[in-house]
Amino acid sequence: MYAFSGALAALVRRGTTGEGASVEVSMFDAVAEWMGQTVYTTLYTGAVPPRSTLGHPVIAPYDAYPTADGADVVIGVQSDAGWAALATGVLGRPELVSDRDYATNMARVRNRAEVDALVASVTARLGREELLRRLDEAGVPNATLNDGHGLVAHPQLAERGRWREVGSPVGTIRALLPPIALAGTEPRMDPVPALGEHTDAVLAELGRDAGTVARLRAAGVVG
Repeated sequence: MYAFSGALAALVRRGTTGEGASVEVSMFDAVAEWMGQTVYTTLYTGAVPPRSTLGHPVIAPYDAYPTADGADVVIGVQSDAGWAALATGVLGRPELVSDRDYATNMARVRNRAEVDALVASVTARLGREELLRRLDEAGVPNATLNDGHGLVAHPQLAERGRWREVGSPVGTIRALLPPIALAGTEPRMDPVPALGEHTDAVLAELGRDAGTVARLRAAGVVG
């Protein structure tokens, strides 16, 4: 989506300035943008919005699992071969590869509660880094599970220079750059306007004269 929007922006730039542009879009930046509500709620209230489930409706095991140091790790077994890798290389239970209650994804989905409990019973005894190492070595898809604080503090955002300071009615705040980067162009990060700050200017652009604007404001139509 952002690559498409960036290409359109580059075409508009070429049409208005005659200059081309390379377009850069990072998947991480795009996800951070999509997580904007979580980022800014966490950043400015200190409270992390509650999670909804991560479980996959037709794949098991596919969820967040606990570790010994309190961090959750997402494990996503995409195939029966992936289950074999998990059972053998991480869980230390090679007999589960051929167990009829676990051998196929259909069986694991049918027995999801037992599968999740089995996986969690092993992951909960391992520290996060040890679990990630075992999963990587076994070739099992995995990811650390960050909350809002983890995303705000993620080194990728800092190392890529994604943060900017902008003005607002309550003072200077930190905000993320838009995910689309056009070479040689700094995205606009204007101050957050106060309520009604641009009412007169916008209505003037729409052809409303000062008298009309005053009547609209007096009637409570605009702020």
